[in-house]
Amino acid sequence: MRDITHFIDGASVAGTSGRFSDIFNPNTGEVQARVALASEAEVGKAVASALRAQQTWALVNPQRRARVMFDFKRLVEANMDQLAEMLSAEHGKVIADSKGDVQRGLEVIEFACGIPHALKGEYTEGAGPGIDVYSMRQPLGVAAGITPFNFPAMIPMWMFGIAIAVGNSFILKPSEKDPSVPMRLAELMMEAGAPKGVLNVVHGDKTAVDAILDHPDIKAVSFVGSSDIASYVYSRGTAAGKRVQAMGGAKNHGIILPDADLEQATKDIIGAAYGSAGERCMALPVVVPVGKQTADEVRERVLAEIDSLKVGVSTDAAAQYGPVVTAAHKQRIEDYIQMGVDEGAELVADGRGFKLQGYENGFFIGPTLFDQVKPTMRTYQEEIFGPVLQIVRAETFEEALELPSSHQYGNGVAIFTRNGRAAREFAARVNVGMVGINVPIPVPVAYHTFGGWKRSAFGDVNQHGMEGVRFYTKVKTITARWPEGSVEDSAFVIPTMK
Repeated sequence: MRDITHFIDGASVAGTSGRFSDIFNPNTGEVQARVALASEAEVGKAVASALRAQQTWALVNPQRRARVMFDFKRLVEANMDQLAEMLSAEHGKVIADSKGDVQRGLEVIEFACGIPHALKGEYTEGAGPGIDVYSMRQPLGVAAGITPFNFPAMIPMWMFGIAIAVGNSFILKPSEKDPSVPMRLAELMMEAGAPKGVLNVVHGDKTAVDAILDHPDIKAVSFVGSSDIASYVYSRGTAAGKRVQAMGGAKNHGIILPDADLEQATKDIIGAAYGSAGERCMALPVVVPVGKQTADEVRERVLAEIDSLKVGVSTDAAAQYGPVVTAAHKQRIEDYIQMGVDEGAELVADGRGFKLQGYENGFFIGPTLFDQVKPTMRTYQEEIFGPVLQIVRAETFEEALELPSSHQYGNGVAIFTRNGRAAREFAARVNVGMVGINVPIPVPVAYHTFGGWKRSAFGDVNQHGMEGVRFYTKVKTITARWPEGSVEDSAFVIPTMK
């Protein structure tokens, strides 16, 4: 049995708690490794290492820290194939999707390469008689990230890239379901020239999470996961005096107006709903066609696309998506499908019972489609996080606008239309944090910022972009006045021969 260790003070460190969690191969259902689960004391060792490292790392000038980021980017690109294969083997997403996972994380690293510019403060000359006012951004100290299984490369890089670039050290607690890629990223960060202790990785469950939230030397915590856990992390972390950004669940809607390009919209929705087996916080699991004619045509087009979808093992280059991450998660999704049937929704395509020849024990679920879903149904109100698409029919633009606006989640939403005025009005009025106009997965580019509303996000500051710089730094403002005196008395007068 292969054991995955912690990464503390620049080296792999075997776990001492005696507790482990199994890591599965989602394609076969077999246990392929186990990962050590950290105790509170082991988290403490990682924090002690990070604290030592940060005191000298913060003194390194921003340009030199940026050079480490440039080298890290180069190393990740050179190891792209290895990272993607490692990611797919534990998560189950297809290789192309895994490469996209790594690449979207790298885009934030690219942003971090420009940290000297992003860290520049403000300056006002002559704010008063002989008084100048200026500000500077300084690192917090030790920061931490608690990341989910669905993006084991991208989300850690979203967090530690900016945190380290601005002068902090970082404790990463990745998902215990697919921890190998975060370990490899930490090794590459050391190879890029970051001092040991600047990036530490500890694996674990609630014990490790609570140790991070309670430790007095950790000044900021970033989290991505379910809304219930996000609320817990935010409450406990802020109660301990920490900065916390906690991103939760989602139920993203795709609104289709009658004038939309239905062929393109359908293809976009298929990819957004079923890609990565629906295991994305920015997936699009709800489609809202406006008007009966639009809804009927969308339904038929989606069914036709489903018939051609290929579900396969993660290494199959022709597969659109692979298995879900664990048997427990597969069962959870299938329970939601049955719940939808029991609630009275029309099950148009049932993905339960899907078997792949030669991989009968893999965690596969076929593409599933519901029609006639009502807003009162629990399957609509909650996040399923699997390859399940729900059609919620609306009669008018206002009704379609109200659905995502009143939902408990407010992560992302998309509208498909050729009408610029309708799109503009929708974007302005919808009560959701990220909006796509004819873009099904509106994840902002790295130099903008990522974050939802309502129960999709707890905290006041978003992920990456300048919001990330603000989250991982504190502002110091200086008001300066110098004593009056004769300039000629200065020691810097050019000497003359007399």
